[in-house]
Amino acid sequence: MKYLDRDLSWLSFNYRVLMEAQDKQVPLIERLRFLAIYSSNLDEFFRVRVADIRNLAQIDKKKINKKIDFKPKRLLEKIHAEVSHQLQQYGESLTEVLNKLKDENLVICTNTDEIPKEVHSEILHYFKTKVSAYMKPVFVDKEDLFLDNQVLYLAIAFKAGRQSCLRIPSYKLPRFFKTKLGDVTYFIFLDDVIRLHLDLIFPGEEIVDCSSIKLNKDADLQIDDEYEGDLVEKIEKQIKKRNLGMPSRFLFDGNISDELLNSLTTKLDLSEEDVVTGGRYHNLNDLFQISGGSEDLEYKKLKPIKRKEIDESRSIFKLIDKQDQLFHFPFHSYDYILQFFSEAAIDPEVEEINVTFYRMAKKSIIGEALISAAANGKKVTVFMEVKARFDEENNLVWARRMKEAGITILYSLPGLKVHAKVALVKKKRKMYGFFGTGNLNEKTSEIYSDHGLLSSHKEMTKELSAVFDFLYENKSPSPFRHLIVSQFNAMRRFEELIDREIKNAREGKDAKIIIKLNNLQEQHLIQKLYEAAEAGVDVRMIVRSICCLVPGENGIKVKRIVDRYLEHARVFYFHNAGEEEIFMGSSDWMNRNLHRRVEVSFPIYDTKMKNELITILGFQWDDDIKGVWLNEKLENLRPSPEKVIRAQMDTYKYLNQ
Repeated sequence: MKYLDRDLSWLSFNYRVLMEAQDKQVPLIERLRFLAIYSSNLDEFFRVRVADIRNLAQIDKKKINKKIDFKPKRLLEKIHAEVSHQLQQYGESLTEVLNKLKDENLVICTNTDEIPKEVHSEILHYFKTKVSAYMKPVFVDKEDLFLDNQVLYLAIAFKAGRQSCLRIPSYKLPRFFKTKLGDVTYFIFLDDVIRLHLDLIFPGEEIVDCSSIKLNKDADLQIDDEYEGDLVEKIEKQIKKRNLGMPSRFLFDGNISDELLNSLTTKLDLSEEDVVTGGRYHNLNDLFQISGGSEDLEYKKLKPIKRKEIDESRSIFKLIDKQDQLFHFPFHSYDYILQFFSEAAIDPEVEEINVTFYRMAKKSIIGEALISAAANGKKVTVFMEVKARFDEENNLVWARRMKEAGITILYSLPGLKVHAKVALVKKKRKMYGFFGTGNLNEKTSEIYSDHGLLSSHKEMTKELSAVFDFLYENKSPSPFRHLIVSQFNAMRRFEELIDREIKNAREGKDAKIIIKLNNLQEQHLIQKLYEAAEAGVDVRMIVRSICCLVPGENGIKVKRIVDRYLEHARVFYFHNAGEEEIFMGSSDWMNRNLHRRVEVSFPIYDTKMKNELITILGFQWDDDIKGVWLNEKLENLRPSPEKVIRAQMDTYKYLNQ
């Protein structure tokens, strides 16, 4: 069977992000933000995936041939070639956007020469009172040179022959100094604020070169196979070690002198493949800090849709008693999920609350509600995933705080990640469940497109309780009849659902599958989809990021949507000879999600809710504004606009009616 490479497929997705930055129909500040997203994505890709592939490339071939089906060195060559091609377009797009912003009286200075002389005294004051406190030069002629991971530095060469690395404190201060002169607003890189005052940091020295550099290191936490010992302690140690990881990419200003570059790469013990030419500025994800100008420069904020029946009710639980409540974020207000937890915290009938957290918001109202619930005498148990990449530290901070408040905290299972987005509230005679496709996180709910269900369905909540029993007591659950749970019945159930469509197609009945995912990699299920399409099933895939299924194989089409909100929901539709079934959940079809994680997908039984979701899926499939077709060459092909449908905006209008 044919499969596409996951990493090249991911690069194709990131290029789709870049396409939004190139789109002249997108407001200028939003184009700048897509450039920031692209930069941030690429950084993480090098810190994690490229680092892993490089590690494989250094292992004896005999040891890895049986475990991987690709040549690491050849894949690295393809990755670097594609990234180089994309970065050229990135630079062109950035230049275009910056020039257009100048026409709007927003100037992001890309050189010290562009900074008006009239504001130099203001910048000097800022440097003396704020920036200079962080200046700690490290001289390269020392025996060892250590650069922190993903931190910006100025590499400086002096005429006398000495060299120094000066850390840019963007981890403590804003990346841009903002000032106004007449009608024009100027944004000046912190890098250039420092460049203008090097004479104060190195008095009497003549500087012959000053170039920006950044070192990315392997930032993945190798803890997936840990089975013994205190996992939290191991996580904390690994977070500290993250700064000590192997180099994965050394970025430098292309104007740096050969002498200074050679000196740095020698001291850092970098190989040729580590070293990548960049621009004058790195960490351009900081472009998110740019704002201002006219309202036309940004997307108009959509007012979250309110639900009148909930707003007028004194208890959300009484409404759930009457009917399940389905929400679509960020279109619906996330306040209703906060109300669910806040009401549970004070409701005298609530005896117990169980929650899984994968990524907590730094300022979490849900976390505060759980602390209040514990103070109000309720039994609160939280499963905290401390292996959520790059959110481990924040999760641990919240876990400690909740533990101090009397909440029972259970941490990651050794060798297993818990990615499910679920919660269970137990009253004396009834249980209420939250089933989601996205994290219980107020911040991401504003920018991720997700679904959430509040239900008191007796069997679903009973099965959810069994999931928590497994997490808390390692108690094997009875067979699931409603929920689809990774580690237990996910592979079998998805296979059964596909096989049923195949059977119907072969019997001449209508057969249709629509799968919406973030990532598609699991080869057995891809093979089943190939088989279904070959049997005559109408297979439609909406895959935002990684897609290892080959588009066009047996006629399967793949749509990719990138718009103002991150498409994050996982939805599974099966026609079932007219008795349509829809499931939603936390699980992508990746090896890790289906085989090495605990994920929960859940059915939608209410006919009206099913039709609502089918309508939204229809918008997404027909999207010819922000949707593209992915082809077998991993190209993002824009459709010819016919219906002029933009799924996210049409969904908002539809729900607002």
